[in-house]
Amino acid sequence: MTPWRCLAGFGMMLAAGLGALPAARAADSPAGYGIVVSEETLADPAWGKVVAGLLEKHRERHAITITWRAAPDEALEKLAEHRPRHACFVARPEEVGREFVAAVHQLCRRIDDDPYGDVLWGILTGFDAANALAIAETSAPLVIRRVTAGTEMAMDRVAEGEWFSELTRNRMVRKVAGGEAREVKGPDDTTAALAARLSDGQTDLLVTSGHATERDWQIGFRYRNGSFQSGGGKLWGIDTVGRKIPIESANPKVWLPVGNCLAGHIDGPDALALAFMNGAGVRQMIGYTVPTWFGYAGWGLLDYFVEQPGRYTLCEAFHGNDHALVHRLATRAAPGDEEGLVHDRDVVALYGDPAWEARMADGKRSFQQTLTEVDGTFTLEIEPLAGATSFATVNTNGSQRGGRPIVAFLPRRIGEQKVLAGEEWEPVITDDFVLVPLPPEGHAEPIRIVFRGVGPDG
Repeated sequence: MTPWRCLAGFGMMLAAGLGALPAARAADSPAGYGIVVSEETLADPAWGKVVAGLLEKHRERHAITITWRAAPDEALEKLAEHRPRHACFVARPEEVGREFVAAVHQLCRRIDDDPYGDVLWGILTGFDAANALAIAETSAPLVIRRVTAGTEMAMDRVAEGEWFSELTRNRMVRKVAGGEAREVKGPDDTTAALAARLSDGQTDLLVTSGHATERDWQIGFRYRNGSFQSGGGKLWGIDTVGRKIPIESANPKVWLPVGNCLAGHIDGPDALALAFMNGAGVRQMIGYTVPTWFGYAGWGLLDYFVEQPGRYTLCEAFHGNDHALVHRLATRAAPGDEEGLVHDRDVVALYGDPAWEARMADGKRSFQQTLTEVDGTFTLEIEPLAGATSFATVNTNGSQRGGRPIVAFLPRRIGEQKVLAGEEWEPVITDDFVLVPLPPEGHAEPIRIVFRGVGPDG
């Protein structure tokens, strides 16, 4: 078997002349951030700079580098040894196919013996090393205020923005800052409007659905509309009369193709995902690597990220929804749902630096959740804010909406746990998060879960 390697950097000068990186850290020292990368990628001078940039950026998290030679699962032993909170899988685009994404999902559930993911991971790639380095070096947190969408979404949860219907021609909803969301008449062909919103430097979040391939997003679902297309790291729109509309933007943003088939499948240099990263300023995104039909892993991201604004970073929302999927599969999947949940489990990628903080601006929430710790005892308090509708589905557009459990991430790993109060709610408590099944619709009383770690880390 290939020997394990865990480095905080090289002990020698890189061939590219990067200079000496920090010396290797002791195996028993804390690592809050792990960079997992193939030996071949690390040896490439340009991609070595990407790793070096992440090491410097996350120096205070005691970043380490873990390499693999033949397959990513070779990193399992070192991930289990160091247990970083975040794991960033740096990979050249030719490495990042759907098999790689599935392998990362599966690897990160094997770090300990529970069925849930054990680290907040993301895959950092780009059209080329320069694009990946720009993503790696993005450090200022993004507070998402302006949202643009090609599908219906809960505009009462966002600061401002608009969505264009993929189902009904001319249907559009706009919200101005400080105002209420209002339906207005949109254009027959929304290609130019969407391209303008993406290129104007104001959009922080793009949400899309509908038909897509690795090369295009087809904007209309039930009516004739234009498309976004990609090639060579560039992005453009093609409207219904064949006009080509270049799309270029540098401001850091997030793209959530929650209902698009194949938008996250990087199958070559012309991939749509790479064009969004390289040409449209996308610093984090999710995307299906296969055709989507069930939708839990995609649409459910809105339940956490958009509809509980400000509560989660995108990375936390992605992994919270993944925990919800695994929980439903393990405990409550109806016979007809099991096939769909298994289909969705390992096929959606999170691209970008997982520790980069992109979150919605604080806004309307249906319930409050507060996690506190006193002398090693944790209390999760859940307070309904909307009476009998506090735990109702916020928006039903899409597939598999609503019903998501409450998820709170712990500030540190706590080892084995003991529930002291609230056991009737059947909480799931792991070493780094607590999950509480969603109360039934109509429930309007506070919920309190108390627990403490009893293992060596507790």
